[in-house]
Amino acid sequence: MTPVSSHSPLGRSPLRTVQVLGGGNAGSSAHVRSLAAGLVARGVKVTVCAPAEAERTYDFTGAGADHAHVPRSSDPVAVAALRAVCADADLVHAHGLHASFRAVLALGGRRARTPLVVTWHDRAHAEGAQARLVRVLERRVMRAAGVVLGATSDLVDRARLTGARDARLGPVALPGRPRPAAAPDDPDLLRAKTRAELGAVGRPLLIAVGSLDPHRGYDVLLDAARAWRLLDPAPLVVVAGEGPLRGELQRRIEDEELPVALIGRRDDVTDLLAAADLALLPSLREAGRSVLAQEALHARVPLVASATGGIPELVGDGAELVPRGDAEALAEAVSGLLGDPARREALRDRGTRQAATWPTEDETVAQVLSVYDELTRPLPFL
Repeated sequence: MTPVSSHSPLGRSPLRTVQVLGGGNAGSSAHVRSLAAGLVARGVKVTVCAPAEAERTYDFTGAGADHAHVPRSSDPVAVAALRAVCADADLVHAHGLHASFRAVLALGGRRARTPLVVTWHDRAHAEGAQARLVRVLERRVMRAAGVVLGATSDLVDRARLTGARDARLGPVALPGRPRPAAAPDDPDLLRAKTRAELGAVGRPLLIAVGSLDPHRGYDVLLDAARAWRLLDPAPLVVVAGEGPLRGELQRRIEDEELPVALIGRRDDVTDLLAAADLALLPSLREAGRSVLAQEALHARVPLVASATGGIPELVGDGAELVPRGDAEALAEAVSGLLGDPARREALRDRGTRQAATWPTEDETVAQVLSVYDELTRPLPFL
């Protein structure tokens, strides 16, 4: 692949870009951090507009970018702050629907002189009047963007149907998670230590990661866990994440005596996966590129996931897929894998091959920079 330069043949000054991020989920925020680092390394000037808490978590300035605090809001004050930052930009790149809508407002709409690129990581889900508002925002954003990069084929199709002039597949590479500083270097020692801390000595360990929200399908996971109590030894299911359903899920776990532990939000997910026998993704919807699915396959951890949204396209034959919302199918898939080491090893190998087809961080940056070059290249003299 020919490297893309941030300078024109005529020796223009470095490209000035603004990356606009809303509150941001973990995937889009980590992507902006990775993208900023890659662009800065290629000579691009980057300013990240994001809430202050996102800067504290993802350290955009540590990647070489400037950071401008812009709250997660479309009120006039937030839009004015974003407009001021974008005033000198050669190009604005927004991530996610709400951040993109703020960028459209700040730039002045469809006829803005500054090119707008939108990366659509996932669809916003809403009902009733809120759903109608989301559709209006989607149309406004898709029609204003010079290029829309959809993280999955479904999102690209949706962008085109919603009015995008130029929608392309733009898979987002998975940035690596930092290891905790105190983690042991010996992987076998770390695995044993993690399993002991979780209470999974002498029994299988199943890991699920994600916020405790209704769309994650944890009620289905608990239904399936009832069947796993009959296995000998019964596996321990550990769920890393926090959210509004914690109290309801915890009550079910206690009332039904399920072998499930809610361990809250964790910063050692890489180590948790390395210690696991299986990773579980029981989501009821997952339109984008699931971070857990990518991390599991990269870590050679067999994955059982719902066949919903962008998951089948992402994992191919590298995971065991079950119908979404089907607790019985989930229970049977997990039981079958736990009882068949050869089948688990075959799934690890297929997962490794599938992960090798995903773009690297460098490839993601190169694709984005080629789009920037298209949109900012001077027109030839006539």
